[in-house]
Amino acid sequence: MKKLLKLVVGRWLARTPLGLVALALGWYLARRRRRREAERTWSAASASPTTPGPEGRPSRAGSQQQYAAKDSR
Repeated sequence: MKKLLKLVVGRWLARTPLGLVALALGWYLARRRRRREAERTWSAASASPTTPGPEGRPSRAGSQQQYAAKDSR
């Protein structure tokens, strides 16, 4: 029901230039909020106790190996 309501309101707003601006602004704000939530979740997951690397940051040797495997293809 919520998706149907979003569709109807979106189509109604898209009829006018001002409505399109409102839709774009809403889309941008929702995208920014989702990105911040994802970063917050990712940073909480990566806050595990690890030994610092040479730069003083936690070492991410596993992810570097993963990227190296992709580059070698």
